[in-house]
Amino acid sequence: MRIGEDALERQRASGGPVLLRGGTVLTMDRAGVIEHGDVLVEGERITAVGQGLPAPESALVIDCAGGIVMPGMVDTHRHMWQTAMRGFGADWTLTQYFVFYYLRWGSCFRPEDIYAGNLLAAIEALDAGVTTTVDWSHGLQSPEYGDAAVAALREVPGRFVLAYGNLLGAPWEWTKAKEFRDFVSRHFSCRDDLLGLQLAFDVTGDPAFPERGAFESARDLDLAVTTHAGVWGATNDTGIRLMSEHGFMTDSVVYVHATTLCEDSYQRIAASGAHASVSTESEQSAGQGYPPTWQLRRHRIPVSLSMDTSVWWSADLFAAMRATLSADRSREHLEAHVKEETVVSNALRAEDVVSYATMGGAAALGLQDRIGSLIAGKRADIVLLKNEHSPAMFPILHPYGHVVFQAGRGDVHTVMVNGRLVKHDHRLIGIDLDKARDVVGRTVEYLQGQLGPESWHEAMNPELPAAELIPNPYTYTDWDGGRAAARQA
Repeated sequence: MRIGEDALERQRASGGPVLLRGGTVLTMDRAGVIEHGDVLVEGERITAVGQGLPAPESALVIDCAGGIVMPGMVDTHRHMWQTAMRGFGADWTLTQYFVFYYLRWGSCFRPEDIYAGNLLAAIEALDAGVTTTVDWSHGLQSPEYGDAAVAALREVPGRFVLAYGNLLGAPWEWTKAKEFRDFVSRHFSCRDDLLGLQLAFDVTGDPAFPERGAFESARDLDLAVTTHAGVWGATNDTGIRLMSEHGFMTDSVVYVHATTLCEDSYQRIAASGAHASVSTESEQSAGQGYPPTWQLRRHRIPVSLSMDTSVWWSADLFAAMRATLSADRSREHLEAHVKEETVVSNALRAEDVVSYATMGGAAALGLQDRIGSLIAGKRADIVLLKNEHSPAMFPILHPYGHVVFQAGRGDVHTVMVNGRLVKHDHRLIGIDLDKARDVVGRTVEYLQGQLGPESWHEAMNPELPAAELIPNPYTYTDWDGGRAAARQA
C-alpha cells in the first residue's frame, strides 16, 4: 500500500520512526544477507536489523517485499559544479577537457553557475541512491564561489563533503589566504554531520614540491586531502615520492584514479593506509589510464567508487559498479591470454564492488563508524531497490549480482538520509526540481552567450581524428559484380 503524501511529509520534517519490512537486506557487515529482513529507523539512526521486528505504534511501514534494502551509496569524487553542462563533453578526451576548463572557459563560470551545477548534481545523486557525495569542487575561484557551492549543498537533504579546490590558483597560496581561512571559519567552525570539508588539489611533480604549503594547511586545519594521482600526462610517480619523502602520505589522503603508477607508488600508498577512488567509466573513456582495481587489490589498497563529472557521465553508481567489475575481469583475462593461460575463477566478485560503493566510500571519508552498512547504531542512510513494473527486478537470486548487473537508478524506490525520507515510490520528497531546472537554464544560456555559437558547437563536436583503415587483401568480386572492390577503392 502506498504511503500518503501527508504522512511522508510529516516523516521528512520530524524524522519519525520508519520500518522497512520484508526485503532482501544487504547489511554490508558480518550479518551478510538477511532474507525477508527488516530495518527499523528511529530518529537519525538504525535501531534494529533482523526478521519480524515489531513496528512502533507511530512508525511508517514500507513494504520491501520483492526488493533489496542496502546502505546508501557513496561517491568519493564528483565535480558537481560541471553538472549544469551535462553531457556537453560526451566525445571529449581528457586533453579536450583540460583545454576547455583549465585553459579557455573555466574562468567564465560565476558563483551562481557553481550553485546551479551543485544544486542539480546534489538532487540527481539522491534520486540515484547516492546518499553521500564528495563535491570535488575545483572551480572555486574565490571564497564567494565557495559560498555558492555550500548554499546549494545545504539546500538538498543529502550528505555531502565539499572538497575545496581552485583549478586556476596555486594551492600553496589560496589555502593560506586569510579569505579562505575566513571561509572555513564561517561555514565549518562547528561540526556538521551532513556537510564536511576537505582540500582538493593535485601534486604536479615539481622537484621543489610547492604543494608542501597546501599540505601544511590541511594539517593546520585538520582536513583530509583528495588528489588526482596517476593520471596519464598530468600527475605521476614523482608526486607520490615527494609526498612520501616530505611526510605527507597519511591515511586521510584519497588518491583519485591512481591508474598509471609504478609498483613503488602503490606500495607507498598501501603502507600509508590511504584509500583510492576509482572512476572506471571516466578512466576507460577519457584516458586517465586503465581502471586500476586489478592493481589496487593486489596491494591491499582500499577502493571506493566515483563518477567524476556529468560533462561525460552521471551520478549512476550502478554503472560504476558494473563497469568496474567488467574492467577488472577483462584485465585479468587479457593478462592471462598474453601468457597463453585461461582464467577459470574470477578474483573480483559482485559483492566486492557493492562494498566499494558503500563501505569502501564510507571508509575513504573516515565515516565507516557512521554510514556504509546497515547495523544498529549507524546513521540511517538507506536505499530500497524495488520496481514492480520492471521485468529485470525478479527473481532476485544472487542479490549482490542483481545490484550490479540487473538493477539501475530507475529502480531506486526509496531513499533515506540521516533517518529522513527524501524519496519514496520513485518520487523525490520536498525537493524543488523546478527551481533547479530554472537556475541551470540560466547558466546554460549565460555560457552559450560567453562562448558564442561557433565555439559552443566546436567544443561540443571536437574534430574527428584521421581514420586508420586497414587494407583488405581479399577482394570478393564474383558474387557482387565488383561492387565490394569498388567500395574499397
